[in-house]
Amino acid sequence: MDIQPTRETIHDAVVNCLKNIYDPEIPVNIYDLGLIYGIDIDDDLNVKITMTMTAPNCPEAEYMLAEVKQMTSYVSGVKSVEVELTFTPEWSYANLSEEAKLELGFL
Repeated sequence: MDIQPTRETIHDAVVNCLKNIYDPEIPVNIYDLGLIYGIDIDDDLNVKITMTMTAPNCPEAEYMLAEVKQMTSYVSGVKSVEVELTFTPEWSYANLSEEAKLELGFL
């Protein structure tokens, strides 16, 4: 029996994928760091990820965007991936997940 991917299963797989991509300067994955502002999946299973950086002049931005696109494209069922960079709203420490705050010693 072949199980067809759904928007929900792809969303979960994309989140798991993003949790394996780490910011090069902070030892926390980009999802728990709060850099991911949105994961949108259309009916054709095309994925659009809206994300930010910890600073507008991040020297690793181009590399991180490419890594997010490449790694997400490996998720089974994904037809295409678009990654959009935004700085609105500006990233802040309030974006950190509880796990990230614990990892960084903020709790």
